[in-house]
Amino acid sequence: MEMIKGMYEKDCLKIAMAGHIDSGNAQEAEMEIKKLCEEYPTNQIVLDAEELKYISSAGLRVVLRLRKKAPDLKIINVVPEVYEVLDMTGFTEMITVEKAYRRLSVDGCEVIGQGANGKVYRLDPDTIIKVYYNPDSLPDIHRERELARKAFVLGIPTAIPYDVVRVGEGYGSVFELLNATSFSKLIAAHPEDLDHYIELYVELLKQIHGTEVKPEDMPDMREVALGWARFTQEYLPEEQGKKLVDMVEAVPKRMTMIHGDYHTKNIMMQNGETLLIDMDTLAFGHPVFELASMYLAYVGFAEQDHSVIPSFLGIPYEAAGEIWKKSLRLYLETDDEEVIREVEEKSMIVGYTRLMRRTIRRNGFETEEGRSRIELCKQHLMELLERVDSLDF
Repeated sequence: MEMIKGMYEKDCLKIAMAGHIDSGNAQEAEMEIKKLCEEYPTNQIVLDAEELKYISSAGLRVVLRLRKKAPDLKIINVVPEVYEVLDMTGFTEMITVEKAYRRLSVDGCEVIGQGANGKVYRLDPDTIIKVYYNPDSLPDIHRERELARKAFVLGIPTAIPYDVVRVGEGYGSVFELLNATSFSKLIAAHPEDLDHYIELYVELLKQIHGTEVKPEDMPDMREVALGWARFTQEYLPEEQGKKLVDMVEAVPKRMTMIHGDYHTKNIMMQNGETLLIDMDTLAFGHPVFELASMYLAYVGFAEQDHSVIPSFLGIPYEAAGEIWKKSLRLYLETDDEEVIREVEEKSMIVGYTRLMRRTIRRNGFETEEGRSRIELCKQHLMELLERVDSLDF
């Protein structure tokens, strides 16, 4: 029967419904569903309604009887017309119902941003889309939407996603950003204005770090960093490994916001206003954790291969190092080189801890490049841990 097809995978039976299911064929559809359930006995059943154009009350009764067999039944990829019927009849209150997502392509689109979880493309002059690497990213998308909303309410200038779409086998969030341009692109086009953009960059950073948040609204970055330290501890000499964990544990708790991936591709200029994008790494915590991610973006990631910076940020390696140094100086509001270097070294400890863990978890020991990076991180950490006793500043 063309209107009912089944696929069984990982103890889950997915039943695809197509066309129209009404009083004329509901009984036949139910028999086909029953056969599939007998052939693949499981309580995990998903109805895929992507090709379903219409369902009558007779078809809805088939779904209700199926739900008795599978209480956790859910319906996915529901087109608007069918969703309206399910909503009006109360099905959306009884069963998990997921709307279908419109499909978009990013082929040929400019990459304007990139983070740990996805890439940001410009679809047209008015619209950008963040495409997530993980094909099962819907929970991440909804989490980022909620984080962005909370940040916006707290006064952080950010774009709010207004739509979720399918891109290939994965998902993306769509934002309206009228003629917005990343700081990376602005700096590359106007290097003579670097100091001006750094001032705006640090001004927004301080606004973020001055914003109080509730602990239930965002993750605690110290707990995240503590996980990095405990992982990395196993690959350091016992004394240094213990000191690293103790230092992260001793970082004072701060209930102020940090972005977590603050670099020039995630800052946009729109009609003279500075906007923050890529909000999935929002958290609260001490600014040392923010500065650590900034150090990696401008220096650490490209330490062995300077070409990483132009491909990642779209600016020369030397410019990235200058942005880091000038941003740190302006953020700390001092010209005291000793103070600046002390804070930089604290940031480096957290940064290299994160980078070492990241490289190991990505099978770094299996490649020459990975082993070299792991050894470099280890050497930096051992040297820094000899002379740095606190991550606070």
